[in-house]
Amino acid sequence: MDMLAIVGYVVILVMMLMILKNKALPLFCFAVLPVVGALCAGFSVKEVLEFVNKGVGTTWKTAVLFIFSVVYFGVMNDAGMFDRMVNALLKVAGRSVTLLFIVTVLIATVGHIDGATASTYLISFPVMLPIFKRLNLNPYVLLLLVASATGVMNLVPWGGPTIRAATAIKGDANLLWHSMIPMQIFGLLSSIALAVYFGRVEKNRLAAEGIDLDNMNSALSGIESNAATDESLKRPGLYWFNLALTALLIAALIWTKIPAFVVFMFGCVIALTVNYPDTKIQMQRLTAHAPNCIGLTMTLLCAGVFLGVFANSGMIKEMALVLINVLPDSLRQYLHIIVGVLGAPMGMVMGPDPYYYAVLPLIGETVAPFGVTLEQAARSMLIGENVALAVSPCVATTFLAIGLVGVELKDHIRFSFKWLWLISIAMLAFAVVTGIV
Repeated sequence: MDMLAIVGYVVILVMMLMILKNKALPLFCFAVLPVVGALCAGFSVKEVLEFVNKGVGTTWKTAVLFIFSVVYFGVMNDAGMFDRMVNALLKVAGRSVTLLFIVTVLIATVGHIDGATASTYLISFPVMLPIFKRLNLNPYVLLLLVASATGVMNLVPWGGPTIRAATAIKGDANLLWHSMIPMQIFGLLSSIALAVYFGRVEKNRLAAEGIDLDNMNSALSGIESNAATDESLKRPGLYWFNLALTALLIAALIWTKIPAFVVFMFGCVIALTVNYPDTKIQMQRLTAHAPNCIGLTMTLLCAGVFLGVFANSGMIKEMALVLINVLPDSLRQYLHIIVGVLGAPMGMVMGPDPYYYAVLPLIGETVAPFGVTLEQAARSMLIGENVALAVSPCVATTFLAIGLVGVELKDHIRFSFKWLWLISIAMLAFAVVTGIV
């Protein structure tokens, strides 16, 4: 086995163990372990620093976006903008937890029509999280449902993974997507089924805690009476201004090419200035929301170190070659399907760029002698990596999601990964049965 592949697997294994067993913070694992691994593999300090510089260059924009978006939505929450929206969505859901979860999937589905994960999270989580909190619902279910819908919808041809896959096989992204539409519809139905399942799970859990969701009015009143809100920060007279400003920012994310971090940078400044003209109150609001930003921002930047080292050192390519070479010859003709089944964990560890640009061509070359086309290999590999998009520490927007919801990465992975992987396998099975793959 190549030395570079050994180092890569050891770093991944140690990293996962340390994060999941609470032995170290993710920012330590992302920043230190890959650097130590690269040095052990024989790279010079200068080369490692170049890897780091390139990697951080891919995550700093998301870090800036995270800071300003969290503060922006924090200010909107302080000012009371979400109060009416929450009440309206509760009425639409008919006071049914299951219907509320289905609405969550549909919001994420519609929100991801533009193919931009960041905007989907910025649309879905700030609106739905207050409702989940008021009803004492599990925030990890919110993350899972949005992640599932986002992963399935991310197959659109203007989404990053499909474009990457089409580029890697020198094909057309639109044609690649058209062949996968039935499978995508199946995936969306699977996400709705997941919402129905967890609707029952949450209803049973709350019933065991003494909350009867058949009478959700009393449940809500009990939760609201315990809510600690500072009414002096509410700005009911600015409700329509705040709503219009938020709609304008979301429209800018979807229909313009202005970088998302620039959109929220200006939006945050405007929101603070208009809602709280007193500079002392502005600083108080910044200070209040700062703890929600600093930890995840540091982790995001450190994740750039991990991405830079693994992608630019060639570790990912060598790790993929090991997986290919350990397969017996009799299974190599099914390699694209095997990688499709393993797409969720592989995508979670590798991230999209190495997965498509480095691994996909290798898989395509391996299965080509057996009559498998590059398009079929690409479809198979797209399924798993897409669906598990929101649990990958190699994807910067994952940290945006957990930061907006206020949960830990390790707990999100523990709760969501198995369900997302299951959906990806079900979609792949559907694709094989229907001849898409």
